[in-house]
Amino acid sequence: MIAGLTLFSGMKKIVFFLCVAVWVFSCGHKRNIPDVSGIHIQLDTLRFDRDFFSMDTTNMEVSLDALQKKYPKFINDYLYGELEIQQNKDSVIKQVKLFINEYKDAYTFTAVKYPSIQKVQADVKSAFQFIKYYFPTYKLPSTLITFIGPWNGDNSIYTSDAIGTGLQMYLGKDFPVYNTPWYVSDIHATYQSRRFEPEYIATDCIKNIILDIYPEGKANLPLAYQMVEAGKRMYVLDYLMPETPDTIKIGYTQKQLKGCYDNETAVWNYFVQNDNLLYVTDPGQTKDYMADGPKTEALGDESPGFIGQFVGWQIVKKWMAQDDKRTLVTLLQTPPKQIFEEAKYKPR
Repeated sequence: MIAGLTLFSGMKKIVFFLCVAVWVFSCGHKRNIPDVSGIHIQLDTLRFDRDFFSMDTTNMEVSLDALQKKYPKFINDYLYGELEIQQNKDSVIKQVKLFINEYKDAYTFTAVKYPSIQKVQADVKSAFQFIKYYFPTYKLPSTLITFIGPWNGDNSIYTSDAIGTGLQMYLGKDFPVYNTPWYVSDIHATYQSRRFEPEYIATDCIKNIILDIYPEGKANLPLAYQMVEAGKRMYVLDYLMPETPDTIKIGYTQKQLKGCYDNETAVWNYFVQNDNLLYVTDPGQTKDYMADGPKTEALGDESPGFIGQFVGWQIVKKWMAQDDKRTLVTLLQTPPKQIFEEAKYKPR
């Protein structure tokens, strides 16, 4: 089967023809994986979800006080951030009761699916060892906390002392709630629900920490520099989770990722040949290339979303390969403009 890409001159759209054969994509670039087994990491696991849904709703004030003592920092982030409850006692008691009642079935399902999160803890701890290896001065959280949030809430939150994971977002792509009319009315939510599987939990946690290590910079950068910034984070993720498949890290299916590599030259040509697109700063024009979603509108129905992240990832790989003395710290400290210009990215 031909794996190609056709540019329609009238419509200026690219249509991806993806190979239907099963294809497992490896990391795409070889590197030495350091031995980090000797790096000690303290990572405790706390089941906030269990403690929260075990509260006595007939005596909420006492129950919440007990929860506050066990989770002195996390509970405020959860109540006022994740649940968006007003910060007064009456509102907290009322809204917590309501949430427990509405989400008790969700908790029941997660308790069955995740009686233990030992595998998640092991994966996160392994990534923490690599973080400590590459970023030795970075202060890691010492606690992994599980919680139940709203269906449209966060899959991971990073607080002052813990990394939290919302288990309601990992009940499996076929979980009934993800297929209800109110949920599937949002095409992006439907697309993302494919990734609501256990194997994404640790990666989502580490992506959150990478954002803390390297926060998003000023808005409205030229599209090319936005790509490089997103590519930096993907490249760092490669090194922090070297055994994780690229499909999990970028969130594409195997066919989507293979299609991106098969059509890498044509995708790049689209950017360089279309009206100085790489230097556009208008969010209305750059969003289609830098946002997650079922497709990149300008490239056709078969193209995956977030294509700018994929291209930026390749640009960063090219730049880092030019000098083996460059480190992850060097990468993050180098302006995206410099990386873009020095990489001289031109796939063939």
